[in-house]
Amino acid sequence: MVTRILEEVVLQRAYMGSEVERTKGIPVAGDESDIKSLESDYRSLQQEAQSLLAERVRLENELSNVKKKASRLDEEVRILKSPPLIVGHLQDVLDDERAIVRSSNGTVFQVSINQRIDPSKLKPGTRIALNQDTLSIIEVLHDAWDPMVSGAEMVEKPNISYSSVGGLDEEILQVREAVELPLDKPELFKKVGIDPPKGVLLVGPPGCGKTMLAKAVASQTNASFIRMVGSELAQKYIGEGGRMVRELFSLAKEKSPSIIFLDEIDAIGAKRLDSATSGDREVQRTLMQLLAELDGFDALRDVKIIAATNRPDILDDALLRPGRFDRVIEIPLPDESGRKTILSIHFDKMSTTKINLGKIVEKTEGFSGAELKATTVESGMIAIREGRSKVRQNDVILAVDRIKKKRESNGSSSSPDNLYS
Repeated sequence: MVTRILEEVVLQRAYMGSEVERTKGIPVAGDESDIKSLESDYRSLQQEAQSLLAERVRLENELSNVKKKASRLDEEVRILKSPPLIVGHLQDVLDDERAIVRSSNGTVFQVSINQRIDPSKLKPGTRIALNQDTLSIIEVLHDAWDPMVSGAEMVEKPNISYSSVGGLDEEILQVREAVELPLDKPELFKKVGIDPPKGVLLVGPPGCGKTMLAKAVASQTNASFIRMVGSELAQKYIGEGGRMVRELFSLAKEKSPSIIFLDEIDAIGAKRLDSATSGDREVQRTLMQLLAELDGFDALRDVKIIAATNRPDILDDALLRPGRFDRVIEIPLPDESGRKTILSIHFDKMSTTKINLGKIVEKTEGFSGAELKATTVESGMIAIREGRSKVRQNDVILAVDRIKKKRESNGSSSSPDNLYS
């Protein structure tokens, strides 16, 4: 359109110039310089028109982006101004318009259903969002686990192999048979006609390698590894501990094949007593939920359980029966051969000179695996303190004496082996 207007202006000016020349008696051909000037003006006006058109397109695009951004901001403002919703669970659907729900504080209500919600999504147990004023069902929420449960899954597996666990060859074999073999080769158990073990309970004094053995299992298998400490399942509010146990096993089933490691299980697995406080009763309810998950109606399939404790004497008998923890594996204090293996593993990573391993093994009788590691670390610290880059025999002997002195000062000179005999 702009181009057409420019052409008309140029033609009109050319026509007017020719008319003036005709009145003066000048030939119609006109002056060539005027024509060139008009052509130059035409080209400059044409370029200017194209520039204006490009600027108009740019401004229109920018305006469109600004409108979209304003629309998003309006939506965010609307969401921020909207009242908070209450999270609850659906218990029963009465009809197309009414349902029974349980709010987050445990109160049960009969409420109305938003007609825009797909009825097929409304099933008992579904997480829902309720209007704060009317408590009507606004939307259906996706299933979610407690942050402590979802955070228990180990994304990065520890860099620990079975060779790093010294002095426990027989125990490692038993754990692999009960945990790894059913996950890797389930057909072997089907051929024989037996059910694979569900779980393994590791018992033994502190520092003997129970947790380290579980880390090695996590590192060497392709299964998802979920670690939870027993004390994390002991909650103060009624029903919270049982809910976390249900979510823990639900997460394990969804991530299957998977392994659940319950460290310090005695925190929730202690024997039940008749005279108990309200807190003890909540722990007992958590234990009963754990027992139900271990051998309930829902099969665990590709989910295996490893539990660890240094107080097997206080565990509830129901937890120890076959069908729940099919294998109870004792992780004892390392014997002479075990101490030699553990010390070799640690000293191989260090700069040493003239170390008599046999003499050190004799002086460390009764030491746990953790204390043997502490001995090697302490000997290295002694060498560093004296400005040396290599550990000597005297450094290790001095470190052994320090560890023994620390054990005696802590009142732990007597071994708790009698608990595991």
